[in-house]
Amino acid sequence: MNNEKFDFDRFKEEAMKGLYEGKKMGGTDGVFAPMLKHLLESMLEGELENHLLENKASGESNRKNGKTKKTVRSLQSGSFELESGRDRNGTFEPKIVAKRQLIITEELEDNVISMYARGMSTRDITTYIRDMYAMEISATEISHITDKVIPAMIEWRNRPLEPLYPFIFLDCMHFKVKDSGSVQSRAVYNILGLNQDGKKELLGVYLSENEGVKFWVSVLSDLKQRGVEDILVACVDGLKGFPEAIEAVYPKTQVQLCIVHQIRSSLKYVPEKDKKAVVADMQPIYKANTQEYGYQKLLEFEEKWGNKYPLAVSGWIDNWTNLSTYFEYNAEIRRAIYTTNAIEAMHRQIRKVTKTKGAFTSDQALLKLIYLAIQNISKKWTMPIRNWGLTMQQLHLKFGDRIKAFGGSK
Repeated sequence: MNNEKFDFDRFKEEAMKGLYEGKKMGGTDGVFAPMLKHLLESMLEGELENHLLENKASGESNRKNGKTKKTVRSLQSGSFELESGRDRNGTFEPKIVAKRQLIITEELEDNVISMYARGMSTRDITTYIRDMYAMEISATEISHITDKVIPAMIEWRNRPLEPLYPFIFLDCMHFKVKDSGSVQSRAVYNILGLNQDGKKELLGVYLSENEGVKFWVSVLSDLKQRGVEDILVACVDGLKGFPEAIEAVYPKTQVQLCIVHQIRSSLKYVPEKDKKAVVADMQPIYKANTQEYGYQKLLEFEEKWGNKYPLAVSGWIDNWTNLSTYFEYNAEIRRAIYTTNAIEAMHRQIRKVTKTKGAFTSDQALLKLIYLAIQNISKKWTMPIRNWGLTMQQLHLKFGDRIKAFGGSK
């Protein structure tokens, strides 16, 4: 910036003339670019003057030491060269436009993050910014912009939780991540909760290369440290080591294995010609009115198909205790807990966003995009699930003392 006073009257005259001639208001050649440049350079000059006065007041010797230039960009005025002063001691850190800051509008950053969160590729974001704003933005800059959500993500992953969740649902997603020059598989375990109002809430996102009792104890201990004191029913898809882990951390919690996953698992061992008949014989098991009648039908199922397809039957027999938990409840609660469909529906929405990414550049990049996707998905979680009032009535009958212990009276 030169030391001449900004001639606002001349600027206004030239701006009006430019508008009459069809000149754009924004962009590099727009009528407002000189005004923004002058405003920012004046503010930077004021910041430097204030810094030097503070140095003088503290007895520190310091003075101006020339100018530095850099090209910055904004949605309103495109790209332009910005001058700012330097100090001899090198202690001046401008606030209005930081030393390494090249984008001076939060709107552009918000737009980039929003597009990234909806699954747009880096190339598509670059093309959109170029077409809409006549501005070039690199993949590295997009990464730096989206990295600004990481502190919020860390805070979200460590936020306090409610003391009681009637139901939680656990399931896993698999992704590819570049690690040490090769592509590795990563498992992301999500925990979806239903709070006492019957509303969905994603309690945690956990990344691990393998599962087991030790991993699940660490996950459940994290929930406990964040304030979860009790869980009534945990609905899972046969996660290895989970029943043992929850017995250690939340010994009163019931486990319900997903019936739908058990059906799918059994059918993997049945050839196409017999699948229809096997499905028909499985239905009386999980549609029974009582646990006792369901087990009777399971024994009949074993007698008919056990010799021919032993693996299709053994999953039901071996896991019957945790497969049959939902028989203790009425129709409303059974519909809520017999399957992990609630969290699978969320996973389908996340995959719509992640499907364009291929292999992620790092674990942090993977978690960052899942976090952004969840923020968008959870905006719709404003209403309780169907018939939640009836569900809570039965939960009060069965778990009244445990619910009341945490102020539950809903």
